[in-house]
Amino acid sequence: MTSSIGTALVTGASSGIGATYAERLAKRGFDLLLVARDQSRLDELAATLSARYGVGAETLRADLTQREDIHLVEQRLRDDAAVTLLVNNAGIGPQGPLLTGDLDYLDRMVDLNVFAANRLAVAAAQVFAARGSGAIINTASVVALAPHFFSGTYVASKAFVLALTEALANELKNKGVRIQAVLPGLTRTEIFDRAGGSMEGLDPERVMDVGDMVDAALAGFDQGELITIPSLADGGLYRSFEEARAALAPHLSLKTPAPRYNG
Repeated sequence: MTSSIGTALVTGASSGIGATYAERLAKRGFDLLLVARDQSRLDELAATLSARYGVGAETLRADLTQREDIHLVEQRLRDDAAVTLLVNNAGIGPQGPLLTGDLDYLDRMVDLNVFAANRLAVAAAQVFAARGSGAIINTASVVALAPHFFSGTYVASKAFVLALTEALANELKNKGVRIQAVLPGLTRTEIFDRAGGSMEGLDPERVMDVGDMVDAALAGFDQGELITIPSLADGGLYRSFEEARAALAPHLSLKTPAPRYNG
């Protein structure tokens, strides 16, 4: 028996934010297609959630730094009419400053955080728009709005996800497809350990529990938000940011240089 609300395809589903999304969506009645590299953890999570919530839970092992695996997940998105929601969450974090960075690691970050995120988001948008229904949740980060606070390639990758989401939202108007970018702040997950860091030493008042983060993100989704910042109490602050950016628009491309650049 399949869920009446369809299947949620969740990438990066073996731990952290992805696993928490999987649990919350199973509780809402979604069947699950869980995607990550760690087959044993995927299988354990799928069995647990299926037993707990009575939903279907399938796994698809894929390393989304590898093009052939990205294409495998993309093809499943295109072929499986049961998939109604993409949680585009897979990603890796920084290991330190760029000036001492490992370029091969940064390439893998771009492959996962940018190339894979883009390919799956656009594929889902194409499929869902043709169908006239569906939803996409992209995991970005608050560092997309504060690039001077964090390692550059990671910041740039999350700024890409934010800009991609906003651009796709414009194309998806009146197509019956929902899209959201979630911008977490510091969140208690394994991402720091995997990048060779630690949560120790961080101000605990600035680190959100992953369950609280996903619950807030889904509340924003339910409210129809395009951009959700789980820790932002005053939504007017972000609206002011958008208004300031919109005020720039008429001045960004003109025939002649601005007078201040005339020598």
